[in-house]
Amino acid sequence: MKVTVVGAGAVGASCAEYIAIKNFASEVVLLDIKEGFAEGKAMDLMQTASLNGFDTKITGVTGDYSKTAGSDVCVITSGIPRKPGMTREELIGINAGIVKNVSTSLLEHSPNMILIVVSNPMDTMTYLAHKATGLPKNRIIGMGGALDSARFKYRLAEALGAPISDVDGMVIGGHSDTGMFPLTRLATRNSVPVSEFLSEERLNQVKEDTKVGGATLTKLLGTSAWYAPGAAVSGMVQAIACDTKKIFPCSTLLDGEYGLTDICLGVPVVLGKDGIEKIVDITLNDEEKAHLAASAEGVRKTNGLLEV
Repeated sequence: MKVTVVGAGAVGASCAEYIAIKNFASEVVLLDIKEGFAEGKAMDLMQTASLNGFDTKITGVTGDYSKTAGSDVCVITSGIPRKPGMTREELIGINAGIVKNVSTSLLEHSPNMILIVVSNPMDTMTYLAHKATGLPKNRIIGMGGALDSARFKYRLAEALGAPISDVDGMVIGGHSDTGMFPLTRLATRNSVPVSEFLSEERLNQVKEDTKVGGATLTKLLGTSAWYAPGAAVSGMVQAIACDTKKIFPCSTLLDGEYGLTDICLGVPVVLGKDGIEKIVDITLNDEEKAHLAASAEGVRKTNGLLEV
């Protein structure tokens, strides 16, 4: 399998590293517009291969999309990252132009690709990729929910004082501080509802800490996080490459599911060799339905700023 990652910054390099270390891909192409940057990152990563025990070839290129030809999965991480105090939505002006150009350039050389969008505002950029490429809905996937759910499980394990392998949970809705909705009602520790262990007040705190997970890291780091986003992407790419049928919450184009149409929003999906193989329509209570509807309205407002 050949995977292309566009954007060799911290997130893109982390994607390439985690994909390579898992050793399921034959080649990862890392592309950037900055002269020599992707080549340097690729060389540095390849010099870890004998130490980390992987055989995946990592190739760095500057702006030459012909080198991405025949990619099975392409990942767009390029765009400006968040700075402290910025919302993901404030990035739309610059990042929309980048995502539109990158997605069409990738499609020209890899017409059968499955596309994963990481750039923010992620749900709107996923929607833009649909409009720009015309690819079937199963072949364009927004990463956000996979990352948000990982952050949710981290906060749950912290509150429970439990190993994170004990914990399961999911976040749906838009990939924004106000749009995402951690499903505390359905979260479990070894199949036991977490509400059996945690008070409603503590669960609400977990929910709020999850929602500002990205902003918290941006404040601490001075820029967007990269390790967890890279790991989230690598997990999704592996599910596609290995046809695992694993469920991830991902931003997907909805066509009636959850009562929503013509919008990309985070809901659980089954990932396999064809990309999104099924949208999992879980039963939500009234509060969860209301929050998902409000989240959709927020994403639609951001979508309205696009020029497509």
